[in-house]
Amino acid sequence: MTEEVLSTSSLPRPGVPGKPEPSAGMQRGPAGKAPSNVEAAGTSRRIPEWIRVRAHESENYKQLRQLVQERRLHTVCQEAHCPNIFDCWNRRTATFMILGDVCTRACRFCAVTSGRPTELDIGEPLRVAESVADLGLRHAVITSVDRDDLRDGGAEIFGRTIRAIRRRSPGTSIEVLTPDFQGDRDAIRTVVEARPDIFNHNTETVPRLYARIRPKAVYANSLGLLAYVKELAPDMVTKSGVMVGLGETHDELLDVFRNMRAHRIDVLTVGQYLRPSKKHAEVVRYYPPAEFVELKREALAMGFEHVESGPLVRSSYHADEQIPERYRKALSA
Repeated sequence: MTEEVLSTSSLPRPGVPGKPEPSAGMQRGPAGKAPSNVEAAGTSRRIPEWIRVRAHESENYKQLRQLVQERRLHTVCQEAHCPNIFDCWNRRTATFMILGDVCTRACRFCAVTSGRPTELDIGEPLRVAESVADLGLRHAVITSVDRDDLRDGGAEIFGRTIRAIRRRSPGTSIEVLTPDFQGDRDAIRTVVEARPDIFNHNTETVPRLYARIRPKAVYANSLGLLAYVKELAPDMVTKSGVMVGLGETHDELLDVFRNMRAHRIDVLTVGQYLRPSKKHAEVVRYYPPAEFVELKREALAMGFEHVESGPLVRSSYHADEQIPERYRKALSA
């Protein structure tokens, strides 16, 4: 077992010995190089000391890495260069990414490969379900790349994955983190009818920045998707997340929070944007921890049932702890 405190600039890429895992916002550093806190892209902006991760390769981490390789699965932990991969995998939790590893969009914050997908693996739902069962997960998170090339955006594969997990692990709660399906209500209904416990779709940023950060997305579609989920299933937990540090203002963030509550979103996550590479949008500002505390206070005052807010918070990070208390009791019954 190894343990070392690092900035996220020198994380080893799981499954590729010696190759760094450039966690979102950090530079690629050669294997064995001392940790650096200088941002990627060759800028002089320095990553603050409070953005640190603990590299800790336990047996759980190694077993999960082997399982992902053997089952030919994708995880957002790897593909999005998540800084929390060591923590999550050591806890035997992972966010499974279905529908391949190539996204049809090219959002300027995201490290996932963009292009024209060629993969549609109908055996994937079964392999994900078997992995969830093998890991003994109490809470499973399923996400995907955007698949605008598919008529239903991949909604049917989401549904099959949910049902496969239910059959093999009936005591496991299931959270989905979906794309916007381009506002297609039939696709949204397909996922809702498979009955995930939590339906998550991230708003990501404030509407003013969409053209620059999410050029193929529509802010109203993101809010409308989650409102439609509540229309179809009023008891289903809805969840959304935003990144900070892209140039938004405090007032703009609060407006987004209010819009979310107006659309009956239950759970909010707020985390620091970290730049994956010099090709991605620059970090405009690093928020200190105290500002995340204040954002949480203001969001809770608006009526969210749970708010997770912090520099390294991601929508699926410790997702099992982000379930509102009244829903948690129902799920454990």
